[in-house]
Amino acid sequence: MTNLGRLITAMVTPFNDDFSLNIDETIKLANYLVDNGTDTVLLAGTTGESPTLTHNEEYSIFKEVSRSLAGKAKVMAGTGSNCTQTAIESTQAAEKCGVDSILQVVPYYNKPSQEGMYQHFKAVADSTSLPILLYNIPGRTGINMEPETMARLADIDNIIGVKEAAGSVDQVKAIRQETPDDFLIYSGDDGLTLDFMEAGACGVVSVAAHCVGLEIQSMMSAFVDGDQEKARSIQDRLNRLFDVLFITSNPVPVKVALSLMGHAVGPTRLPLVSATPDEISKIQDVLNSVVIPAS
Repeated sequence: MTNLGRLITAMVTPFNDDFSLNIDETIKLANYLVDNGTDTVLLAGTTGESPTLTHNEEYSIFKEVSRSLAGKAKVMAGTGSNCTQTAIESTQAAEKCGVDSILQVVPYYNKPSQEGMYQHFKAVADSTSLPILLYNIPGRTGINMEPETMARLADIDNIIGVKEAAGSVDQVKAIRQETPDDFLIYSGDDGLTLDFMEAGACGVVSVAAHCVGLEIQSMMSAFVDGDQEKARSIQDRLNRLFDVLFITSNPVPVKVALSLMGHAVGPTRLPLVSATPDEISKIQDVLNSVVIPAS
């Protein structure tokens, strides 16, 4: 079974002040995340501003981070598209860059049927030898992938699991019931990690791990070890951070947080704009009360 660990961090993409790709800071940040609890670094996901990255920029990130983290941590590449052929070509290019696994989001905007989703993901899986983690996020794609569809896809050897971000514990329970035990379920929401793990998930694809990766690892380890009180106590302490990192469009808040913590991640690209002074103040307040005392 592919081991991605419990904590996958959906990494931001650092830019320079002129909005160009900052590859040096990208490599530096990836290593920082691994040194602070991350098992697998996810590149060019939504948190990495994939909609505004060129393919050449993505491939440069995949290649350089894979080279830097070789033997230290796993690298996952977001290569999804609502065009199946584009997803195939991006996946094959990522494989040549040396990544360890692939994230494939449900095709967005064109809202395929369940059969269309199945055929889309099957075509991508058939095009690569890499393990694939599906990504179900109906709030962004406009359509939900049903547990029955995931169960069909689980029969494909290199489709190994799902990042589940529909926000439903009942759906996680259904996925767990419908799929083999070795089909990996990751929470797509930091704040639902423990609820999802109680329902059968194995970990989280996190945004907050940029700031508190070691604490999120401790929270999940406590849960697995049966110390529910400790796990819930850590989550209760982190909930304010989980919330404030989504006070406006992701990844604007987490880039603010990282900048306040001393990381030169730069701005977001249009159509995302800078956080307001009030939003920055709220993020700073939470960092002061949640992150700094834990350091």
